[in-house]
Amino acid sequence: MLKSLYIANTEAHTGKIAVEVGLMGLLERYIQRVGFFRPIIKKIDNNEDKNNIDCCKLDRDIELIQKTYQVDSQPEEMYACTLEEAKRLISSGRQEDLLDKIVDKYKEYESRFDFVLCSGTDYTDVSTALEFDINTVVAANIDAPVLLICNGAGRTEEEVVDYVRLQMEAFEEKGCEIFGVIVNRIHSQVLDKFRKTITDQLFSDNNKVLMMVPEMPLLGRHRVVELKEYFNAKVLFGEKSLNNYIADYIIGAMNISNLLPYIDYGTMVITPGDRVDILLTTLLTFFSSDMPKVSGILLTGQLEPNERVCNLIKSLTSLRVPILAVPYNTYQTAIRVKEIPPSFSPNDQKKINLAQQVFEKYINPDELKKKMDIERHPRVTPKLFQHKLLQMARNKRRTIVLPEGEEERILRGAEYLIQRKIVDVVLLGDPAKIAMKIKTLELDLEDYTIIEPNKSEKFDDYAQTYWELRKHKGITQEMAQDIISDHTAFGTMMVYKGDAHGMVSGSVNTTRHTLRPALEFVKTKPGISLVSSVFLMCLSDKVLIYGDCAVNPNPDAKQLAQIAISSAETAAQFGIEPRVAMLSYSTGESGQGKDVEKVKEAVKIVKSQNPDLLVEGPIQYDAAIEPSVAAKKLPGSQVAGNATVFIFPDLNTGNNTYKAVQRSAKAVAIGPVIQGLNKPVNDLSRGCTVPDIINTIAITAMQAGEK
Repeated sequence: MLKSLYIANTEAHTGKIAVEVGLMGLLERYIQRVGFFRPIIKKIDNNEDKNNIDCCKLDRDIELIQKTYQVDSQPEEMYACTLEEAKRLISSGRQEDLLDKIVDKYKEYESRFDFVLCSGTDYTDVSTALEFDINTVVAANIDAPVLLICNGAGRTEEEVVDYVRLQMEAFEEKGCEIFGVIVNRIHSQVLDKFRKTITDQLFSDNNKVLMMVPEMPLLGRHRVVELKEYFNAKVLFGEKSLNNYIADYIIGAMNISNLLPYIDYGTMVITPGDRVDILLTTLLTFFSSDMPKVSGILLTGQLEPNERVCNLIKSLTSLRVPILAVPYNTYQTAIRVKEIPPSFSPNDQKKINLAQQVFEKYINPDELKKKMDIERHPRVTPKLFQHKLLQMARNKRRTIVLPEGEEERILRGAEYLIQRKIVDVVLLGDPAKIAMKIKTLELDLEDYTIIEPNKSEKFDDYAQTYWELRKHKGITQEMAQDIISDHTAFGTMMVYKGDAHGMVSGSVNTTRHTLRPALEFVKTKPGISLVSSVFLMCLSDKVLIYGDCAVNPNPDAKQLAQIAISSAETAAQFGIEPRVAMLSYSTGESGQGKDVEKVKEAVKIVKSQNPDLLVEGPIQYDAAIEPSVAAKKLPGSQVAGNATVFIFPDLNTGNNTYKAVQRSAKAVAIGPVIQGLNKPVNDLSRGCTVPDIINTIAITAMQAGEK
């Protein structure tokens, strides 16, 4: 069953809040704990001291849903950041920080509920292109299928079809999964006709949901109280009638005989405060049996009626027409009232009831539930996988030693991890140099340890241990001290002795320099004869394991089998169901040759040692990853078309393939992850970025303590 839906506007004024109110009512019928979340909110501008806005007043949608449905969370938990903060991060080029914040806050919130309705932006405050990008990126990276809200008001049948098609294609091109479309604000007389046409042309052969909702004028109307709040207006009369709904606005500037024909039911009359003739004539219409009743009067220009006029109005005891005064001229007021977005509030029960009734009438809850109950394979984007990775590492809270403690990228990665309490960090190096580097880079680094190997109180013990482990190789005690003075060897010994859970190095040092001490005395796990590596390949919608792409140049069949077994264990460790494809230039029995026979022999070894492991080979890459190709080349296989672990026959093939996929598919390649060692030691590329360092340290923390 679905865990979430992302409600996405396609433009402004689609009636999204009414959709949210209606959907929440339906969802609560058969889901016990339903949450509501907004990635980005806009603070309410009510012309009051913005520093004293109550937290639940930050966003009208959150306030409405939270109070109407008694959502079990505080308002401050129901959003990630404000629009002002989002703009600031985007303008400074920190889009990744914005996305990190949204994903982290959302996933924490989602874990507390059976289902979360996630509400996108409103297309009222920044450019349409920017809001589209924000909504598509957020929806894809929190793994929430999208329910598009399309505005059908004023559009012909053909225009609605083209518009819905365009919006679906645009969201899908950005990697979003479309759950369905709600076409809102369609005239009720053409609703069924439009539904049939859209279904026939766009929804006839897929599982997407199409919902059609008619225009409900009341849902788009302001109440007089909204004008009061927006303008910070002064209420002169009619305090008890501020909930009157406004059907339309007119400007009262002409003479009385010409004005009267324009007054209709629910009209709000905007007029200068000194036009007593228009004010009193408008009030008289309230007592006429032949005239429509106005909703209120808005007096402009900071002008108010004199005392005699006010006394006259007060004498009209049965009058229920609110009269407000605003500090703007008539033109400014008329322009600004059109900018006020219609909204719901928790005490606007009439609108809430109408929204719920409309959805009960036009949305089939059984059909909606059926679509939501369909089994769905979660989509794992790079950002989502990285979030999960960091969360798992945070739960373990391991100590990781970083021998290259004076390197800028290492320090920036350490800052990120320490601030988020993901790992505890030990930096190796000169304390004075590291402190100066931290100050120069203006890093916020606290709660870390610095060790200078040559001056460590454990230096002699580490050197003695190394000598005892390696003396059979001709190592003298003097040589052992020289070797342990090297930061990488010292850090590796910390891991060996249990003073750190794992080590990450290689941003400056070579792979050989990083791994040699580990191979000398950390050694491999029992039953593992070979140290190998994998890359975690984060594609747009899933994470794959590639091995071995960094360590073993030309493994034989036995070594290839060991790589496959280790890689499958690594996949399972990171929550990826291992389905192993042993790659070759042929599939099944279609080819022959020494290289093919090596893969066949490796598959036999894997199956004999791990009979429960799903493994297929020899198999070509296209047959391993694409179901349609697999159906032709290897029908009936449990792995073909759905492989998650790809084992390359040699380093040349593996290294080139992972780099080709990384660049061509714009995948995030995390690794190499070293596997097979008794304790985790991982290597970085000398060209690594800060995110690479963060991910590798988190992976090392994950590996620490795993059996």
